[in-house]
Amino acid sequence: MSLNRLHCTAALLWLAGALILAPAPGHAAPATPKEAPRAAYIRANYTKYEYSVPMRDGIKLFTAVYAPNDRSRRYPILMLRTPYRARPYGADRYPPKLGPSAAFEKAGYIFVLQDVRGQFMSGGTFVDLRPHLPGKRGKEQVDESSDAHDTISWLLKHMPGHNGRVGAWGISYPGFYASHAAINGHPALRAVSPQAPVTDWFFDDVHRHGAFVLNLSFSFLATFGQPRPGLHADWPERFNFGTPDGYQFFLDLGPLSNVNRRHFKGKIPFWDAIVEHPNYDRFWRSRNVAPHLRGVKAAVLVVGGWYDMEDLYGSLATYRALEKQNPRADIRLVMGPWAHGGWHRSDGSRLGQARFGPKNSEHYQQKVEFPFFEHHLRGGKAPGLPEAMVFETGANRWRNLQRWPPRGLKRRRLYMAAGGALSDAAPTTPDGADAYISDPRKPVPYTMSVSTRWAKEHATEDQRFAAWRPDVLVYRGPVLKQDLTVAGPVRVNLYVSTDRTAADFVVKVVDVQPGRVAGQGRKSINPIGGQQRLVRAEAFRGRFRNSYQKPEPFVPGKVARVSYDLHDMLHTFKRGHRVMVQVQSSWFPLIDRNPQKYVPNIFKAEAADYVKATHRVHRSKVFPSHVVLGVMNARVPERRDARMPE
Repeated sequence: MSLNRLHCTAALLWLAGALILAPAPGHAAPATPKEAPRAAYIRANYTKYEYSVPMRDGIKLFTAVYAPNDRSRRYPILMLRTPYRARPYGADRYPPKLGPSAAFEKAGYIFVLQDVRGQFMSGGTFVDLRPHLPGKRGKEQVDESSDAHDTISWLLKHMPGHNGRVGAWGISYPGFYASHAAINGHPALRAVSPQAPVTDWFFDDVHRHGAFVLNLSFSFLATFGQPRPGLHADWPERFNFGTPDGYQFFLDLGPLSNVNRRHFKGKIPFWDAIVEHPNYDRFWRSRNVAPHLRGVKAAVLVVGGWYDMEDLYGSLATYRALEKQNPRADIRLVMGPWAHGGWHRSDGSRLGQARFGPKNSEHYQQKVEFPFFEHHLRGGKAPGLPEAMVFETGANRWRNLQRWPPRGLKRRRLYMAAGGALSDAAPTTPDGADAYISDPRKPVPYTMSVSTRWAKEHATEDQRFAAWRPDVLVYRGPVLKQDLTVAGPVRVNLYVSTDRTAADFVVKVVDVQPGRVAGQGRKSINPIGGQQRLVRAEAFRGRFRNSYQKPEPFVPGKVARVSYDLHDMLHTFKRGHRVMVQVQSSWFPLIDRNPQKYVPNIFKAEAADYVKATHRVHRSKVFPSHVVLGVMNARVPERRDARMPE
């Protein structure tokens, strides 16, 4: 068949679809007053089609396509694959938004939303974080990469009006599917943006270095994890906590072995999988997409937020893996002052008690994200993006860097010292330790917020509520005489001992605000003086100190080394501020409670296993507990910009 004849045939199919599936008035998806103009524009300028797109094994995936009514030119395709519903269903129903921002809709794209295999209106069986099959052969071996590839092939063949270029994007779980689309991606796939992508659930959303993320995982799985065989258009009912007090709810829950007894009743398959795989075994390793991010030909824009306490790990791990395994690919990184998905869910000017200046989200959308896709999918002007565009918290400015982490970092060790001091000098005394009692019946809260929801604002919260507790160690550095800019990963090296056999350790890096500030020729009281603003924090399950695959108990009274990363940061501690480090052994209910009596599987521990313990952080010449910071020289030859590039 000639190309002209093929095009004419496709056009007739398009027209037939328009006649059959043309939207009727009304029946629009609900839009907020702020979204109403955008929703009206979409309905007036786009026609919706619904398809069942066949995969290589015969399974059909529900796919909604929104095509511009103006067919005088060709358009790029922008695809989002999701486990969260490609809603609204029905050819006469439209969503309040289609693209990452309204600019995409105004420019004209063919938008594709697809329910992934086994979810909502798509056939097949859903598998959480379906493992990638690098050596797959035949039509029966499928994964998310093959489904993305097959979808693109079908769209190029059956949808008229496209320009032959495809982009993929997604935030969080949809970001996981965007990452998979890039692996040995379809030749037409030119641009991909995994944003806060799920990467490895043993280190991001579900765990923190083996410590279980309790409140987020419980709430998520209680709804999302319910099996629903067959096609279905609606979410199940949300879990009813019966109280607004999340701390008390999870405390009353008791050990994790009560989750099935009292609530899930064995009806949440992925919860049962978590219970049966407490260590970093093959089950978890097979779900880590990072080692498979190879053969990437498309340009990639990885996006994340410094205050993403759900999945900071995913953005950074994805970027590192892409860079290492695809040395010739065009890989870019953007890290801003955002919580999870905040670049599209907030204006980026503030989070909780922290202020960041202008509306960073709008500038990112207009000057970075939209130009990135326009350039690679439509041949627009190159946006001139640096390798890494990162927001410097504390100083509240953007930096355009030639690489991440930046060159020229100098390691600076801050040692825990006597009297709650934090010192540049390594300890010289033969003995020294600070002890605290950790009681599972009264765990340290992760936030002052009283709610069952995930308190995203805790990422910038004043930590004095924790520092005042006797089960939290506080180490305070001297008042800084000049700015201190910390970049890259923060490494924790603790030397600890316990009178029990199990323990968690949570380390927090805190920016202490000065009590007074200069004002009108005199020193005035700072309204946030003394505030201990959280900058970075991470938990570690002590049983994994030597291996995530082979946990082991502590020997009571014996000193052990616990070393791990708090993830990357770019933060300036301003002159007059202090650096503070806090150490504790619970962070509830963000992290489940450690029984502190070693049991092979914490998910199967009983109430009697939860006991008080006395933990010690050692600070001697032989056991010098400390954190390692990467200090960024103010004269590093990188562009320092007050705002994003035009």
